[in-house]
Amino acid sequence: MTRWRRPAWWSVLLTVAAAVLFVRLGVWQLDRADYKETLVRRYAAAATAPPVPFDRIAAAPPAEAFPRVVVHGHWLGDRVYLLDNPRHDAHGGVEVYAPLALPDDSRLLLVDLGFLPGAGRAKLPPLPAGEASLHGLYLPPPGVGLELGGDALAGQTQWPKTTIYLDLDQVAGDLGRPLYPRVLALDADPAVAYQRVHAFDFSSMPPSRHRAYAFQWFSLAVAVLAIFLVLHRKRRPRRTDNR
Repeated sequence: MTRWRRPAWWSVLLTVAAAVLFVRLGVWQLDRADYKETLVRRYAAAATAPPVPFDRIAAAPPAEAFPRVVVHGHWLGDRVYLLDNPRHDAHGGVEVYAPLALPDDSRLLLVDLGFLPGAGRAKLPPLPAGEASLHGLYLPPPGVGLELGGDALAGQTQWPKTTIYLDLDQVAGDLGRPLYPRVLALDADPAVAYQRVHAFDFSSMPPSRHRAYAFQWFSLAVAVLAIFLVLHRKRRPRRTDNR
């Protein structure tokens, strides 16, 4: 029969607290996975939805939604930005952005033209010019990380300008005009050189990774309880032979 040692009160408290914490972290990770899967479904639905006029949602886009819009304007094609760390870049290349000026509007709309594998300044196709009618998804800009050295755009004098993070505030300051809070990711077009696969960016933390972290947290909770039981189980005394 298994015998148990009476545990100290502090060991019980620490074990319960740790187990509860790990379980709550696991549940939180599962919630994050469900949340991101909801965003992915919304994104997929938006990609095939009929476009709405841009001015309906331009300044205040619906939260956690990705409206497909149609917009008219003219290109500022001589002001192009190259993002050289796009997440879907497997062979080297740049994501190309150009501002679009809308009629009677001081704000500019930054347009994601698409990805060019293996491209740089010297290999850009002809840049857009003139009037344009565009369709695409109105998306949050790429995430901004820690850019050592500050604003990389301010010190560049030649166009196109290159950056490893696309900060809309920096771009607005560089252009000298305010920008809309999101970017327009153009619909795919086989007639252009750009690759336009604007999969919603969860490459660094997809839903599956959240579930893997949840499993780890739940495993830690089980491990804490198992360690507690092992440490407080009395060992049977060894039998000695007195013959």
